[in-house]
Amino acid sequence: MRIVLVEPYYGGSHKAWADGYASSSRNDVTVISHEARFWKWRMHGSFVTLAAELENHVAEHGPPDVIVASSMMDVSAFAGAVRSLAPGVPIAAYFHESQFTYPLSPADRVDQTYAMKNWASAATADLVIFNSEFHRSVFRAEARALLNSFPDHKHIELVDPVVDRSIVLPVGIEASQFGPPARASDEPPLIVWNHRWEHDKGPHELLAIVEGLIEADVDFTMGMCGEVFVSVPPAYDLIIEALGDRLVHAGWLERTDYIDTLNRASVVLSTSIQEFFGIGVLEGVVAGARPVLPDRLVYPERVESLGADPTEVLYESPEHGVELITASLDRPPDQRLQEVAAAYDWESVADGYDDVLETLAARE
Repeated sequence: MRIVLVEPYYGGSHKAWADGYASSSRNDVTVISHEARFWKWRMHGSFVTLAAELENHVAEHGPPDVIVASSMMDVSAFAGAVRSLAPGVPIAAYFHESQFTYPLSPADRVDQTYAMKNWASAATADLVIFNSEFHRSVFRAEARALLNSFPDHKHIELVDPVVDRSIVLPVGIEASQFGPPARASDEPPLIVWNHRWEHDKGPHELLAIVEGLIEADVDFTMGMCGEVFVSVPPAYDLIIEALGDRLVHAGWLERTDYIDTLNRASVVLSTSIQEFFGIGVLEGVVAGARPVLPDRLVYPERVESLGADPTEVLYESPEHGVELITASLDRPPDQRLQEVAAAYDWESVADGYDDVLETLAARE
């Protein structure tokens, strides 16, 4: 079967998702994409240029059997733009995140345009796929709340049928790339915080945890391994200043260096205030690091899926986070957690995608 995967924001976790599935599927998967820049413009206008790229692909290879479209664009508009290129070809919309709950940066203001594009994408797709049960639950509640704010023909009666027909498929990881753990016995234990340097990844909470660890005289180093953009919230500068010589890396790492860093880590830490899956956490766990995560968002679901003890993993405050990190730093890797996390390897996860998309193609 031939599948075209359309990703308007081809970077970070979106790129990992597209490449991971394309390389592991038993089907022929072609990725059509735009660069991971200008996300608002991608949401507004990428459907036009991506439809043109699909037209070129169809001219050379013929129509695909299924199209998988990332929710980082208006999937409903894309479906209209390609109706003559691929008539009758089903479109599955994959939701990495939802714009309903995206935390506003100080430079932003409330704009429901993007949430409406998410709703229109879900309402018109032949299949809706979420990356976690938490995400599906949030989408249901927030779509109802948004649509109820309109004067008439509110779509409220459509929300449950749309969400009830949706499915959950996790993002895979390249588990075989990690391990075995290679912690340095002659160096302080390493904490890895592996996220984008943006406001939704909780820099103020991270600063509070770092300051708490230093105040408690905990022996540690930290790697802040994530993409850094032109505009960075000022809190990150304060974190760097507070860490001083304890900071062993700041910013983007090439893949081989990133894998090496995670293999040496004792703890993988998140402070996110928006997270719908948690690829970095899974990568850290499969590499042998013990997770310390906020008790919110998708993390309780992820901890349950790993079979971890929530009392050892989920923190309720920065002070609690300091306690959990301190207790975890000198503990050896948990091989059972590593084995469970390894089940998220794309070699296993891709089969679920293939089964679902083959059924969708046959149904149409």
